[in-house]
Amino acid sequence: MRSKSAPWVLMAPFLLLFLFTMVLPIIIAIVQSFLTVQRTGLVGEDGAVSRFAGLENYLAALTNQNFTDSILRMLAFGVVQVTVMIVASTILALLLESASARWPGLFRAAYFLPYGIPGVIATILWSFLYVPGLSPIVDALGWVGIDVDFLGPNMVLWSIANIVTWTYTGYNMLIIIAQLKAIPADLYEAAKIDGAGPLRVVTSIQLPLIRPALMLTIIFSIIGTLQLFAEPQVLSSMSSGINSEYTPNLSAYAYAFQYNDLGMASAEAVIIALAAFILSAAALGISNRLGRKS
Repeated sequence: MRSKSAPWVLMAPFLLLFLFTMVLPIIIAIVQSFLTVQRTGLVGEDGAVSRFAGLENYLAALTNQNFTDSILRMLAFGVVQVTVMIVASTILALLLESASARWPGLFRAAYFLPYGIPGVIATILWSFLYVPGLSPIVDALGWVGIDVDFLGPNMVLWSIANIVTWTYTGYNMLIIIAQLKAIPADLYEAAKIDGAGPLRVVTSIQLPLIRPALMLTIIFSIIGTLQLFAEPQVLSSMSSGINSEYTPNLSAYAYAFQYNDLGMASAEAVIIALAAFILSAAALGISNRLGRKS
C-alpha cells in the first residue's frame, strides 16, 4: 500500500497546483464564454444577471473586424518571424556544435542571455533604438538620406518581430543544440570514413535527426505568436499604429478589463487556444508527412 500511494502523495502538491492554476481557469473560461451579463437600469445601477448566450459571444468575436484582423496580422507575423527565427537558431546551433567552433560555451551563454530579460524590459530597451531623436540607428540612416519610422503603422509590426526574434533565438538554439548532442558519435565517424564533408554531414545527418527539436520550436513559436501581448502593449504608448485590439491577446484583454465583457473576452481566449491547437497540429502533420516521404 505504501509503495502504491507514495507517488500520489509526492505528486499531490503539484497536482493541486496544476488543478487550481491551469485546469480550473480553463473550465471557467469555457463556461464564461457561453454566458453574457444583462444589466438593468440606465447605467446598470439596478444590478446585473448572467444568462446563457449560446454561441452569441463566439459569433460576435468572429464577426468583430478588429479581432479577425488581429488574427490575420499574427498569421503574417508568424510566417515571417517564426521562419527567420528558426532558421537563425538552427544556423547558430550548427555553427556552435561544429568541430571548429571556439569557446562554444561562451557564445551559447551570450546568445541565450536575451531570453533572461523580461519582455517588458526588452521592449523598453529596444524602444530607445526606435524612437526618433533618441535612436542612433534612426539618426545614422537619416544622415545617409533614409527616413524610417520604426514605430509607424507600416513598420511597428516588424519592429515587434525584431524584439521577439532577438529574445527567443537563443532559447530555440539551445533546444536544437540539445538534440544535436544526442546524435551518436558513430554516425559522424562513419560519415568521415565515407568522405562526407561538413555540408554533407549537415544535410544528411544533422538536419534529419534534429527534426523533432525543430518541430518543438516551431510549435512553441506558433503558440507564442498568438499569445503576443507584452511587446505591443508597451509600444502602444509610443506608436499610433497599435490599438487596443492589435493582437488577439490584446483584444481579449481589452474586452475583459476595458469593456467589462467577460463573456466576449472568454470566447476570444477560447478561439485563440483553438487556433493555436489547429496550427500546431497542422505543422506536426506536415512534418510527419515529410518525414515519411524522406
